[in-house]
Amino acid sequence: MGLPERLRKEWFLLGIVLAIAAAKLQPAVGAKGGPLKPEITITYIAVSAIFFNSGLSLKTEELTSALMHVKLHLFVQIFTLVFFPTAIWLFLQLLSITPINEWLLKGLQTVGCMPPPVSSAVILTKAVGGNEAAAIFNSAFGSFLLGSSSSVPFTSIFSQLFMTVVVPLIIGQIVRRYIKDWLERKKPPFGAISSCVLLMIIYTTFCDTFANPNIDLDKFSLIIVVFIIFSVQLSFMFVTFLFSTRNNSGFTPADTVAIIFCSTHKSLTLGIPMLKIVFAGYEHLSLISVPLLIYHPAQILLGSLLVPTIKSWMISRQKALKLTRQPKAPVKV
Repeated sequence: MGLPERLRKEWFLLGIVLAIAAAKLQPAVGAKGGPLKPEITITYIAVSAIFFNSGLSLKTEELTSALMHVKLHLFVQIFTLVFFPTAIWLFLQLLSITPINEWLLKGLQTVGCMPPPVSSAVILTKAVGGNEAAAIFNSAFGSFLLGSSSSVPFTSIFSQLFMTVVVPLIIGQIVRRYIKDWLERKKPPFGAISSCVLLMIIYTTFCDTFANPNIDLDKFSLIIVVFIIFSVQLSFMFVTFLFSTRNNSGFTPADTVAIIFCSTHKSLTLGIPMLKIVFAGYEHLSLISVPLLIYHPAQILLGSLLVPTIKSWMISRQKALKLTRQPKAPVKV
């Protein structure tokens, strides 16, 4: 395979590298309050575009089927809101005897209690080709569930979720009814469109990260926290993979993809306001915020890098399952 063909095939990974490099060079451009205004262009326009795109590409039957997949929803929500924070708490009991700053450890505990994000888990699931409809439901439901039970203003959360998730999704479904034949004939590159939006999110996320004065730790603490966060993410992704691929689990390979991303990703959009309310007045608030500020770009970067591997596994697994379900030819005597 020549270099041009290789670059064309790996364009997304190349895009990740370029996005992070551009963010490092001029973080102020894509940071909050900068010329790109990510607090509007990403939080509202890009997220709305993601779910409008999902509404166009998903069949109504797929959305209905995902809504009724109760077992999958229970798995994701219990893992996210019960298993994840409990496991992190037990892990931090071991870390408490180390010289790691105690406020960073408190920040890691709060990360464990966060709901899944609305956008990144859905985009990554779509990029792999997993159960996108299930990812949409669990991402939105997790944010809604935890947000409504926390000190964060319920009306604000509900209105933002409704305007950036529900409305674009419904509009996409309505538009799909009128151009369904054209969509099936032309087959627009919905996956590539979502991947481009994800590159925008990666760029602005790393701009925020590089421009944030709160992440001004000594190198040792910073390296340790980054290592812990990547280790936690990989470990939990592996755990969800093992549980969701067991025999008689009832989950398809596409379900497993949605479970992996929705169960291990955490929301920065909801997390930062919650931290500011829960730890209001704490002089160490900036240190408590650091793990979440690192976890957010780390989950997007790690998930994006794993897209080709997970996609390859899902396709091969689907082919293997298809072969096992085919009726065997009668043996000729």
